[in-house]
Amino acid sequence: SAWSPPSAFGTNKARPATGAFRTTTSGGRCSSKPSLSEMNMASVAEEVDYANADRYLSEHPNNNVPPHIASLVGRGLHTKPDHPIGIIRAKIQEYFASLPEEYKVFDAEDPIVTTKQCFDDLRIDPDHPGRSPSDTYYICDETLLRTHTSAHQSMHLRDGYECFLCAGDVYRRDEIDSSHYPAFHQLEGVKLFEQTEVDSASHLKGEEWVKSPECQAIAADLKNVLEGLMDHLFGETEKKWSEDYFPFTEPSYELEI
Repeated sequence: SAWSPPSAFGTNKARPATGAFRTTTSGGRCSSKPSLSEMNMASVAEEVDYANADRYLSEHPNNNVPPHIASLVGRGLHTKPDHPIGIIRAKIQEYFASLPEEYKVFDAEDPIVTTKQCFDDLRIDPDHPGRSPSDTYYICDETLLRTHTSAHQSMHLRDGYECFLCAGDVYRRDEIDSSHYPAFHQLEGVKLFEQTEVDSASHLKGEEWVKSPECQAIAADLKNVLEGLMDHLFGETEKKWSEDYFPFTEPSYELEI
């Protein structure tokens, strides 16, 4: 797997306002089980063997996880202190630990998520190509291998976390080339802002929200944090911000170095 500069940055005033970012690097039969939000995250990794390939292979007619992909799940490369991905993850966490806010770290979450977590909760359209079996590894109709760590955001927000980082392996049915591999890693963060800081803009939408002082303040905070992260990882370096589009953040940005 290879690591690339951060992408998918944006602001969202849905609850009550967030700044979100993501950095990206390059079995499971359908059954009822406790929600991860109902389980202690530290104990999940002990109780569930994510490296058990049988979790991801089944006789379900819509299961499209091949054995070689199932064998990649659960290796925990991002938690290994001597692995390049683990080293970068540790440096990112080191930076966020230096900020005034306290960020909760989630790095042992189940790679099996629901379609609601992965798509619906992020306002991804029902006909979005990312939902297609040609793009996503499905365990059955309702569960899949997460295509992004954003699949865990809604759960943590509902559980009351206001600042957190999510790190983990993610899976997409990409053709292998110099910059794509079907298994890679992401680390993303979410920060909520106080309701009082955005109250006067709570009725705004679209361009009115984007141009509001409240949105501009959140965007400035997001950019400041991410530029600090780049300097922490690479030393002071030239940076370029570009506007982008993601369905779950408005506005959205991409940072290049």
